[in-house]
Parts: sequence; structure tokens; C-alpha cells
Amino acid sequence: MMMTPDEKAEFEQKLILELRRGLVSLAALGALRSPTYGYSLRQRLVDAGFDIDQGTLYPLLRRLDAQGLLESDWNVEGNRPRKYYRLSPDGAALLGRLKTHWDEQVEVLNRLFANPEGDES
Repeated sequence: MMMTPDEKAEFEQKLILELRRGLVSLAALGALRSPTYGYSLRQRLVDAGFDIDQGTLYPLLRRLDAQGLLESDWNVEGNRPRKYYRLSPDGAALLGRLKTHWDEQVEVLNRLFANPEGDES
């Protein structure tokens, strides 16, 4: 069955969303190598080209914190209290392992994209 142009576009968007879902934790952990609060982290991600909704980021931060991958502290100085997040030792170790795995997968994909026919030459 042939897909209509609208169905193709919808399918493509679903694949992109699926890919991004798999990357959001890695992106957040990678951007948290220095302590930061949620809004600032979102800006850091957006500035790097990884657009993320607050409705996605804040639950992710709470989940990573609850899993022991982040440490958090409230800073009540200034106009507004802010919760600052930073990688915990477990989070830093996991980030290192995930980054290694990511680099390996990128290498594999680059080989596949460079050699779509599977030729070893």
C-alpha cells in the first residue's frame, strides 16, 4: 500500500520523535556537567540545537534525581528560589558509559551511510 504525502510526513515525524526520545536523557546528562537550574539547562540545550519542552525537561530532571543520577539543592538567594542540578558520581559514570556507547553507534552508522551497499572496499 502506498502512503500519501501526508502519511509519509506523519511517519517521518514519528521516527524523528522516537529518535529524540532516546536522546533526551543523554543530552540532559551531557549538558549537566556543571550545576545549573532547569530553565538555564533548557536554554543550554536549545542553544546547542536540542529543543526541548519544559514539560519534558522538568519531569526528566525529577526522574534522574530520584534515580540517583543527579544531585540537587535549592538556592534561595536572589529573587526566586531555584533548584540547581548537577551530575552525581553515578550520573557522571553513566554519562561516560552512554557517551562511549553513543560514539560506537555513531561510528557504525557512519560506516553504513558511507557504504550503503555493504562493500568492504
